[in-house]
Amino acid sequence: MAKDPVCHMDVDEAKGTLKSEYQGETYYFCAPGCKAKFDADPARYARPEAR
Repeated sequence: MAKDPVCHMDVDEAKGTLKSEYQGETYYFCAPGCKAKFDADPARYARPEAR
């Protein structure tokens, strides 16, 4: 399970279709709104080790 970086909900990577790449890391999202927020400002939501 991955954590949605915006709302911190658990997301099953095997079933998750909403995802973005940022600095070589893949991020998974529970809803289109969370993905849109991340895509607008990925540095704000990315894991510290991915910055």
